[in-house]
Amino acid sequence: MADQVVARQQGDDFQARIFWLEAANLLRDESPVRMVMYETGPKAFDDVVVDYTREGAPQDHFGKPILRDHKQCKWHVRPGDFGFNDFTVPEFIGGTSVSFLQRARAAQLAHAPSGEGARFHLVTNWAPKDKDPLRKLILNQTNALDIDPIFVGGPNSMMGRLRALWGEHLQIDDDELRRVLRTLGVNLRIRSGEDLREQLNDRFAAVGMSTIPRDEAGFGYDDLIKKLHAQGRKQFDRKSFRELVNDEKLLAGPKDPPKTTIGVRSFMHPIDSIEARATTTLNLVPYFDGRFLKDEAGWETDLFPALKSFVLAEAQKGDHMRLILDAHVSLAFAIGSILNAKAGKSIEVEQRTNGRRFWSRNDVPIDPSWSGIDATVEELGAGCDLAVAIGLTHDVAPMVREFLKDKADIGKLIVIRLSGGASGASVKSGSHAMKLAEEVVATIRKEQRPSMLHLFIAAPNGFTFFLGQHQPVLGPATVYEWDFEGTRSKTYSKGLTLR
Repeated sequence: MADQVVARQQGDDFQARIFWLEAANLLRDESPVRMVMYETGPKAFDDVVVDYTREGAPQDHFGKPILRDHKQCKWHVRPGDFGFNDFTVPEFIGGTSVSFLQRARAAQLAHAPSGEGARFHLVTNWAPKDKDPLRKLILNQTNALDIDPIFVGGPNSMMGRLRALWGEHLQIDDDELRRVLRTLGVNLRIRSGEDLREQLNDRFAAVGMSTIPRDEAGFGYDDLIKKLHAQGRKQFDRKSFRELVNDEKLLAGPKDPPKTTIGVRSFMHPIDSIEARATTTLNLVPYFDGRFLKDEAGWETDLFPALKSFVLAEAQKGDHMRLILDAHVSLAFAIGSILNAKAGKSIEVEQRTNGRRFWSRNDVPIDPSWSGIDATVEELGAGCDLAVAIGLTHDVAPMVREFLKDKADIGKLIVIRLSGGASGASVKSGSHAMKLAEEVVATIRKEQRPSMLHLFIAAPNGFTFFLGQHQPVLGPATVYEWDFEGTRSKTYSKGLTLR
């Protein structure tokens, strides 16, 4: 009984904190969030509901606008997992007669009959079972289900069995099942109460609300939501939420002069959400299928113009900028080229090695014990281009050599390693990253300026950004992307080219 009481209490707190995480966006002028509701919506998807304005509304994984998010919060005290069959079992969501899928079907018919315009999320701290097909179907970029593979394979295949179970359970055909599944999402990014507390404090700080110190056992916002619920105050628009935070004295005191904090995202971090910390975010995820660009020509035709326009517009808002990047190495390098030394900005880049912190070019004094670079030049052929393999976090030279075997236009390869060896913690600070970037640039400039520089980088984003700031003196450069997931080429592919 005691465990049940604890589970219920933690579940209520989890739901309340998801509400605050969404409602805080009502204080952001640029946010598309129009209204946030608590326990107001279709049965089982009424825990938290978010309404968006059409202008600026998020997009689903097919590029269609989402005007409403419905969230079912399912918290568990102990670690656990689930499989595709659990979606047909009422007990999985604490019910006795109606399953998660049946609730989703009813909600879809009521709020998204065409399969567009609304999403229905399961937000949970459990994970799919290791060998369950759900594990491969949940897209980290959007929390949506990868629908097409579900409808591939015969009746005896794993997907065939999933398809049959879900379709028969709902008593619908494949077309109707596809429509239901298009609206479903499974959010696995919050692994613990501490994770959620940290995300909340980041968002509260970003919008000017009071944060809760980590050394406080309680979390005052949990108690407040109970009071609001008892009063029947379950939905808030911008006006009523601002009145609430003023009445309850939830706004923080005077802050330091504002810093422009921008986020750029081209893939989804499995746990962390940069929107909580960024003033505004450029979301490039819709251009990608996983880590790969849907249109390979889009690096120059779509992504870079959007990135440049966004970064320059934000740079005009102040002289001190902070960058938060969940982005491909090409984009970290490109932002550096846009905000090069002539931009005249004080710039910090978030680094998440051993905890989150911001790096800047002179954040700590130079330490003579820090590793420098060791560079070797390898002759490859008669080509006029130059390749550079930069391995600060791990050695990339073997993979680069293999990739370059049939690249006749590349005549030389510079292999750059750290004197102290590569590791995730090999670059100590922003000032260390800047020093290394300057050493790399000096090494490259010893060679005759190539027609094109080909860059293969394994390094912190801070280093890549600082290196990008030198792009104007390095000349035309192409940055390459590694197939991290091993689902396609299992090698490098061409990323962004800057001229």
